[in-house]
Amino acid sequence: MTTPGHAKFTPPQDLGPAPQRKMLVTSALPYANGDIHLGHLVEYIQTDIWVRFQKMRGHEVHYVCADDTHGTPVMLRAESQGISPETLIDRVWQEHTRDFAAFGVAFDHYYSTHSPENQALANQIYLALRNSGFIEKRSIEQMYDPERSMFLPDRFIKGICPRCKAPDQYGDSCEACGATYSPTDLIDARSVVSGAKPIRKISDHYFFKLSDPRCSRFLRQWALLDDRLQVEARNKLKEWLGDSETFADNDQTSNSDSQTTDDMQAKGSKLADWDISRDAPYFGFEIPDAPGKYFYVWLDAPIGYYASFKRYASDIGLDFDAFTKPDSPWEQYHFIGKDILYFHTLFWPAMLHFSGFRAPSNVFAHGFLTVDGQKMSKSRGTFINAKSYIDQGLNPEWLRYYFAAKLNASMEDIDLNLDDFIARVNADLVGKLVNIAARCSGFLIKKFDGCLGKTDRAAMAEFAKSWCGAETLAQHYEHREYGRAMREVMALCDAVNQYIDQNKPWELAKLADQQDRLQVVCSTAIRAFAQLMRMLQPILPATSKLALDRLSAAERQWSSIDFDSDGDLPPGHRMEAFQHLITRIDRKQVDALLEANRSDQQAQQHSEAKKTQWISIDDFASLDLRLGRILEAAPVEGSDKLLKLIIDLGESKPRTIFSGIKASIPPERLVGKLTAVVANLAPRKMKFGISEGMLLSAADETGKVPGMFVLEAEVGAVPGMKIR
Repeated sequence: MTTPGHAKFTPPQDLGPAPQRKMLVTSALPYANGDIHLGHLVEYIQTDIWVRFQKMRGHEVHYVCADDTHGTPVMLRAESQGISPETLIDRVWQEHTRDFAAFGVAFDHYYSTHSPENQALANQIYLALRNSGFIEKRSIEQMYDPERSMFLPDRFIKGICPRCKAPDQYGDSCEACGATYSPTDLIDARSVVSGAKPIRKISDHYFFKLSDPRCSRFLRQWALLDDRLQVEARNKLKEWLGDSETFADNDQTSNSDSQTTDDMQAKGSKLADWDISRDAPYFGFEIPDAPGKYFYVWLDAPIGYYASFKRYASDIGLDFDAFTKPDSPWEQYHFIGKDILYFHTLFWPAMLHFSGFRAPSNVFAHGFLTVDGQKMSKSRGTFINAKSYIDQGLNPEWLRYYFAAKLNASMEDIDLNLDDFIARVNADLVGKLVNIAARCSGFLIKKFDGCLGKTDRAAMAEFAKSWCGAETLAQHYEHREYGRAMREVMALCDAVNQYIDQNKPWELAKLADQQDRLQVVCSTAIRAFAQLMRMLQPILPATSKLALDRLSAAERQWSSIDFDSDGDLPPGHRMEAFQHLITRIDRKQVDALLEANRSDQQAQQHSEAKKTQWISIDDFASLDLRLGRILEAAPVEGSDKLLKLIIDLGESKPRTIFSGIKASIPPERLVGKLTAVVANLAPRKMKFGISEGMLLSAADETGKVPGMFVLEAEVGAVPGMKIR
């Protein structure tokens, strides 16, 4: 079954209960090199809403994800912190799962791409592609950082886009025009690691032959002719694959797999082969039969969807193959950002199809998040991470609702307008939704011991006319038209509040002969409120649960949304007193959130400034750094810190240097070492004598690596040599 991903659609007629479906659903894997921020949460909240809705419909849905853990950025970050990559990714996994849980994102399984399942699947897919002729080994020219002695990944090179000339673009694609290219195509490239100008070096690499005519024909059918993707996504793929006339021309002129790449490109195909390998040093999986070569992170990252599902399936006794085999009748959906459309609609389905797995049923892409109409900014405090939002005491379901109210099935960006965020949450969730319970529940508790009375059937009939109905609302959820769904729900809220205004329960409560009517009016409004909370379960899972628990409502499935019967809230049913379900947003809370993120950024910049005190080349040249051999080392009597060192700097007589390393290095370990000394430091008179220089040592300022370490020269060096 394929669900069309069009941005616009005409809701179908009431189709009745849908047959049970089985689905594997994923969100893009967050990279294990940073915090979860509000931009990330657009995707995970969108997916979580869809999954929760499908489960409410009674479908079998498995929502899996994982941290994307491999690559040079993780390796370098771990190195800078003096820890192993494994330690870093474990810590980040804990942070990510904490943040997702705080925002109600309920994965069935959240894993890591650094797993045995992922390595086994990556090897299996690679070898299947190789055996089918889709892998080719080539000697290529790459960018190499001469200062760090390492080949540079695409994202560690920046320069000017060769197509649109936008500055400060990465080595694999341009964020300004969307072009993809080789890092060697960049203009004025520089290394992000060291700032050095990269040089070119030759290395053997492995390529997935996406230009193979078999890939083009399969992708034309899967992505375009089968009408799976959103309109914007299909239009983008036409740029890469060619237009519809090209498809027909190619299909008529090519009936074999021997058509050349040049032929395909002449007819409109724009697919390029994909470099799937990286050179050591690299944190990742080594390629089978290729020592020193590693799978590029983008090769094993999407396989991580299957690896997470495989581990989950094993844990719960699910048949992994039944979902992933080529002829599987079950559905597979991926929610992604539009910036990774190329990987998920070209490489990923082609890799799966030609390695013996099934291609996705659909890939749903969304746009980016802006804040107050602008790109998220650290300087303005609008680059907000998930933890800071929670730490400032903001309700995560405010954001879930606001995102839902803005989201649709297109790839357009959405804006978090902070004034609108405050106004909409306060008006809709507080002023319309929970206000129904606040206005009526107290009368039922005080006057009728919490027992519901009869239903005003005429009012319920009017409510039913004020919105689209449960099945059409379900179609809005199904097609990810959450904004439409929220407009329908709020229209029903308006109708219920209007009913309360017309019947004035606060006045009925004062009249002895209107007590029955009071119970009917309040019971009718409360039953409508229960239906509203069921409709909003995918959006507001925590608030809905709290409300339905207070009502002692047992039914939580979509099928229980019914205005024609009392369902599980019949006359005489007893409810509990309501507490505050959701509070208003105070502008001061939002201002504090912005300030906290501004402060975090300023603190980070201050820390970086303290950590890196830049000097000029002239400043460095003023230092006389020389090698010195430690002839003697002894504790200084009366000092807890100092050692007295006698050091040969190749001069007429040795120097005396006092060094504060007594607590870290035993003096006997220093004797004989050839190490670095600042030779032109002005002599300093101390109470123990005169110090005639400075010994250089290394230490971890974070305290995670204990001790201090002197620097040692290689064999062959002699005292007095100048360090340059």
